Amino acid sequence: MRWVMHVDMDAFFASVEQLDNPQYRGKPIIVGGKSHRGVVSTCSYEARKYGVHSAMPIAQAHRLCPNGIFVAGRMGRYMEVSRQIMQVFAEFSPCVEPLSIDEAFLDLSGMENLVGNIATLGSKIKKRIKEVTGLNASVGLAPNKFLAKLGSDLRKPDGLVIISASEAREFIAPLPVNKIFGIGKSANEALNKIGVFTIGQLAVCDEVYIKQILGKNTVLVQNLARGIDDRLVENSREAKSIGKETTYMEDLLTKEKYHDALWDLCQQVGWRVRNKELAGHTVTLKVKYSSFKSVTRSITIESAVSLDEDIFALVEKLIAQVKWLEPVRLLGVSVSKLVPAGEFSLAFDQDEKRKKRNAALDALKNKYGEHIIKRGK
Repeated sequence: MRWVMHVDMDAFFASVEQLDNPQYRGKPIIVGGKSHRGVVSTCSYEARKYGVHSAMPIAQAHRLCPNGIFVAGRMGRYMEVSRQIMQVFAEFSPCVEPLSIDEAFLDLSGMENLVGNIATLGSKIKKRIKEVTGLNASVGLAPNKFLAKLGSDLRKPDGLVIISASEAREFIAPLPVNKIFGIGKSANEALNKIGVFTIGQLAVCDEVYIKQILGKNTVLVQNLARGIDDRLVENSREAKSIGKETTYMEDLLTKEKYHDALWDLCQQVGWRVRNKELAGHTVTLKVKYSSFKSVTRSITIESAVSLDEDIFALVEKLIAQVKWLEPVRLLGVSVSKLVPAGEFSLAFDQDEKRKKRNAALDALKNKYGEHIIKRGK
């Protein structure tokens, strides 16, 4: 019988902050920077009681939760804990599909021959994660990915939901249709207008009535509503891209400011790429102006890059392709078309001093966090 587990850490970044700083425990923690122009990355459940949520503008979070504790975040520390979590996942299944830094699918199919009752693995993995990291996780255990992810989200925080194949359709029928991933606000409102409010109603609705709303995804979404999902757990940790973007407290107005900000971003992206032992063939620059208009420019080269200097050299080529006519609100740099670090031609890596310098800085960032040190140009 097929069994899939979805494990999702509870308010991950905020929980790490509360773990490392006892004075934060039980208080509304909002991770995403102290700038009023940024967005909320994660917030604790204490902050969510005030209506704060991920992707909300920091300024709005301040209005909703003026007594909140706003922290910039420490990606180096979060990645350190993430590696511990991924190691725990590997203890429970040889087939793990990470979705992000703090969640993954685990394929447990056939493991009843080893552990007997599969359902016991839900509480066991939660206990193991708590032992290793000190953090809580929510777990969904079900016959497929859709049901497992749905289950992990139903009883947060520190939840455990087990959905068997025989009860799946009846279990999900009363839930609102927007619990199905991909049904956003507009689709939800359109379905409500034709009398479809629950997953159960969507499951039996005539396709004619919902096709104009769901379009080409009609069959897929209606199958999900019936508890059917044939997607496999893919045992791959390959990232499609690695990047970093920053919204600035004050608009950037000069060429010197753009260059300094982009050099800083290239250092952060380079560290993240090397930390995963990867390199990339494509570098992308993103610019958002004060008018909120955005432009992106990309460049692809034959030899993959991972060093800060090489990423920035490509970004400089992209800078020349952008019209810097407005003040700049946000900048972003990303590296994609990633390959393992040992599988590319090192056309740029002739200077051993640069590689050693990057390695020395990486060691400091891995130990103390990515903001511990910055390099001048």
